[in-house]
Order: sequence, then C-alpha cells, then structure tokens
Amino acid sequence: MSEKERDIEKEDLSLIDAEFVNVAQSTVRSVEGGHVEMQQVGALSIDGDRVEVTQGAACLIKGGDIRVNQSINIITAGNNTSLESSLAPLVLSRSDVEMKQSASCVVAARRIKAENTRSIFLLAGNVEGDVQTVFDWKSTLSLGAVIGGLVGFISLLKRR
Repeated sequence: MSEKERDIEKEDLSLIDAEFVNVAQSTVRSVEGGHVEMQQVGALSIDGDRVEVTQGAACLIKGGDIRVNQSINIITAGNNTSLESSLAPLVLSRSDVEMKQSASCVVAARRIKAENTRSIFLLAGNVEGDVQTVFDWKSTLSLGAVIGGLVGFISLLKRR
C-alpha cells in the first residue's frame, strides 16, 4: 500500500508504505514512511525519517529522529534517539541519545543525556545526567581480558 498519507486503526497489515503514516491499536509486519506515528502497535520493523512510537512493541526501529515512549524495542538505530519510560536492549545513534527512566543493555552514541536510566554497557563520547551502568569502558576492557584469558586457557587444555 503506497500512498501520500495513511491513517490506520485496529487492523492487521503486512506492509505499509506512505509518506505520512498514523497507526493506532494495530499489528503491522513492516512500516516504511517519512513521518511515522504509532500508538499501541506491534510491529516487526519500522523505518522512517521521523518515527514516534507510544506504548508499542517493535523488533527494529530505524530512522532519522526517533522518539519512543512507554515501549519495548529490541534494536533502535537512528541519528537522534529519545527514549522515555522504555526498554530497548540495543540503542545505536549517530549523534544524540536522550533517555528518561529507561533501561537498555547496550547504548552507543556520540552524546548521551540520561535521567534515571540503567544500562549494562554504555559507549559514548559525552555522557550527561544520571545513568547507572554495570560496565564502563575500564571494566569492559577488564572483562574482555578475563574472557580472552579463559578462552586461551581452555584451548590449551583441549590440545592435550
């Protein structure tokens, strides 16, 4: 379905392709568009220049400016990304990430602005605000050395 503007409510669709997409209370396999707004939607992949998801679930969100509110995403990749009260195991951004009351496993960006956020691994040039990480760059390096040493030791034992 390719159109200029598309409003969808309470439907199950496989593919949506439009310049302006507004989806509510639906399930969609793939969404592609310029400006994508979704409320209470489950989707496998979302791709757009500007993506806004509220109370949704998605496997992959990719785009320029991404805003996610009260949602769960597996992979979130964009230029500028904003998460509020959300869970996103992998967040990748070319520029800025803003996280408020959110959780993530891995966050990688040039600049991260956080407020009451938790993360396991955090990779950033500049971090502002309150973020609790399990591993910073020093502990990640130490963990990598320990795992590398264990793998090397086990490979030596297997040769005998």
